[in-house]
Amino acid sequence: MVQDEPNGELVAKRDVPREKKPGFFARIAVFVRQVFAELRKVVTPTRSELLKFTAVVLGFVVVMMAFVYGLDVLFVWVTTAVFGVPGGTVP
Repeated sequence: MVQDEPNGELVAKRDVPREKKPGFFARIAVFVRQVFAELRKVVTPTRSELLKFTAVVLGFVVVMMAFVYGLDVLFVWVTTAVFGVPGGTVP
């Protein structure tokens, strides 16, 4: 591989043979090794962090539920104001 000067892209020389692509099972083995390497980097939260994160998530869910409920009440009010009460008598 040679680096192209003007824009920094990599380009292959014409006379250099391409590298052989690893086989199907070799790619799976590499993937599994990479998964285990990433899993070694995982840090388990402490009990206090876990409780704090849980409280933040539950608080956010409650706030979003209240927001959606407020929008629902608003849309019901607007729909009733525009179209009237369903099944109501027409004067």
